Amino acid sequence: MENKQKYKFEWDKTVGADLGKARPNLGPNTRIEVYRLFQFTLMDVLEQHYGAEMTDTLFFETGVMAGKAFYDKLLSEIKDVSSFISKIQELFNTLGMGIFRVEHAAEDNSHFIFTVDEDLYCSGLPDDNDVICVYDEGFIKGVLEAFSGKIFNVREIDCWRTNARTCRFEAKAV
Repeated sequence: MENKQKYKFEWDKTVGADLGKARPNLGPNTRIEVYRLFQFTLMDVLEQHYGAEMTDTLFFETGVMAGKAFYDKLLSEIKDVSSFISKIQELFNTLGMGIFRVEHAAEDNSHFIFTVDEDLYCSGLPDDNDVICVYDEGFIKGVLEAFSGKIFNVREIDCWRTNARTCRFEAKAV
């Protein structure tokens, strides 16, 4: 008997499904409250079952997978860094993910600092002194690695929840 994966991610069967057919009246948009309701209740349940560290690990890995899929579907034709960054900025804005900016880019593309204002995930949440955007860390890692072929360590160094009022990520090639 074949062991079929029940929730296997495939862009064309999930994200890229025919939304015109699936949602002819509502279309592709929803409100941020619905997104956060799903994300934070899922994280709460995972944390109760597996702890905060494992929840962060799972969301980070999810972000990496999503970042690579995002690159493959929307960015793979782009070959130069400047066009790549411009397209990411455009897509983040168009898709309502946040306002993506580059604060620092090393000449050899081995070190970056990015900010995401109005982040889909955490902007507007109460201060808590914890950086929490582990999915975003993974997403940035996935996009950068898919584009460059290099391995990156990505970590959030400022978060809305630490009173920074932006999410700031440092990415370093290994």
